[in-house]
Amino acid sequence: MSNPLFDLSGETAVVIGGTGVLGSSMAQALATAGARVAIIGRSQERGEAAVQHIERSGGQAVFQQADALNPESLAHARDAISAKWGAVKILVNAAGGNRPDATLPPGSDFCKLPLSAWREVFDLNLVGGVLLPCQVFGGAMVTAGQGSIINIASLSGMTPLSRVVAYSAAKAAVINLTQFLAREWAQKGVRVNAISPGFFPAEQNRALLMNPDGAYTERGKQIMAHTPMARFGEASELAGAVVWLASSRASSFVTGQNIVVDGGFSSVTI
Repeated sequence: MSNPLFDLSGETAVVIGGTGVLGSSMAQALATAGARVAIIGRSQERGEAAVQHIERSGGQAVFQQADALNPESLAHARDAISAKWGAVKILVNAAGGNRPDATLPPGSDFCKLPLSAWREVFDLNLVGGVLLPCQVFGGAMVTAGQGSIINIASLSGMTPLSRVVAYSAAKAAVINLTQFLAREWAQKGVRVNAISPGFFPAEQNRALLMNPDGAYTERGKQIMAHTPMARFGEASELAGAVVWLASSRASSFVTGQNIVVDGGFSSVTI
């Protein structure tokens, strides 16, 4: 018998950035818990693949193409999803990423970091990653008087890791905005929380952490030495946190929190 605390049957969830490794895994988790999941992204091919994976597991899913940096595109997606399945009650903002030209290799000059690269990282992670989706979908939740928003931040938003300076700063802003919205919407029926994953190998960081033969890079070795569990995370290990925060029964008094899933990395002092 399923636990009713974590039963999302009949609820409509949206995962923006659900075509990525972590986003698609969280979409799968929500579908397994019974939610009808709309995956929003730009890639039709990857979006349909994510939908098929959910449907093969017995879940309900649909792909809606949209640009997270375009409020009109997001509003169109919201209206299409609501017309199909009813009001969206769960929003996972999983879009984000970094740019090579916004990364500082060892010995490089911070003062020469291109402003254009900095702005694009902030647009990707903060503006399209949280701000606009919260305005478009969150605004509808406030009107309806219910909803759970889960923003995907990062361990680097808590600790400014070397090299990824723009990404770290943008994710720190995600955590701050999460807390702001939690306070603003706490009495309007909308909970807003964040999940900060530690090191989970995905498209954007795999080459930084692992060599083609699977061995750890020097940076990967440094991370392992600082991680009590001595391994990287698996995308499926975010499932419990996202379903818990999505459930109005399981986490009804939880808002403004940043849930860290990092194998203990942040518990170790240098």
